[in-house]
Amino acid sequence: MKPYLLSALLALPGAAFAEEIWVTNEKDDTVSVIDVATLEVTRTIPTGERPRGITFSQDYSRVYICASDSDTVQVMDPETGEILHNLPSGEDPEQFVLHPNDRHLYIANEDDAITTVVDTQSRTVIAQIDVGIEPEGMAVSPDGKIAITTSETTNMAHWIDTQTQQLFANTLVDSRPRHAEFAAHGSELWVSAEIGGTVSVFDVATQAEKAKIRFKVQGVHPDRVQPVGFEFTGDEKTAFVALGPSNHVAVVNAETYEVEDYILVGRRVWHMAFNTDKSLLFTTNGVSGDVTVIDVAKRKPLKTIKVGRFPWGAALRP
Repeated sequence: MKPYLLSALLALPGAAFAEEIWVTNEKDDTVSVIDVATLEVTRTIPTGERPRGITFSQDYSRVYICASDSDTVQVMDPETGEILHNLPSGEDPEQFVLHPNDRHLYIANEDDAITTVVDTQSRTVIAQIDVGIEPEGMAVSPDGKIAITTSETTNMAHWIDTQTQQLFANTLVDSRPRHAEFAAHGSELWVSAEIGGTVSVFDVATQAEKAKIRFKVQGVHPDRVQPVGFEFTGDEKTAFVALGPSNHVAVVNAETYEVEDYILVGRRVWHMAFNTDKSLLFTTNGVSGDVTVIDVAKRKPLKTIKVGRFPWGAALRP
């Protein structure tokens, strides 16, 4: 291909030739963009104050960023890094989840004890739902019928009917729940408890607890084993759980709920994102200001990538 043709092709909107991992940096007010092929940071993009949660639209033409201290969700063009507009989000948005309809964002507002539902097309708030104190974790079921908010101080998972935007159940978890994900094709809900040191597994049909996963890292005091974010492999048979200041990621058999392995990563691991084929896992390590790349098959760290200060959230852009 002639050089000028290649340059023109690269300039086309959406002409992405390499998948990327986008990482929010809380203390720098930036996003670091990692090229998965080279495992290098290729761009650093400014954002609003204290970016945390991050997710993409289904066609990856927009990236949503919780700018927590700016009290807004920013909508960015991932090609140019331009902030297109802000969405109303309520105070201190921390985490959010995009509904399968690719339109409604469910946002945890930590300071207001509410979940805000925003229509990303009309840019309006369509519901505000009272939940527990200090909501943080957000999840939505694969069929889109249920949204979950976890409240750190109330120690609950709140179950929201997305048709009525009303709570229909509240379930107790251990101290300071931080993250939630649906698993087993939507039949289970997993919730991590940072201070409780556990992950609780609930039956979605009954909201009853069916298992509790505990962790024990050799040579690490139990108080430092603090589960936060987690991700599942494509077949949902394995979960990788970030254990905060223990500086380890746990490998959990998602069928037996047994811990199979621990992987040493950077300091205070928060959240994670897979690459497209889920052969690599990228962890955000807040205190050390870097990202650990894990070989999923070998369950071994491959590389450490320096990013900004206090990296928090991570999302894949194929």
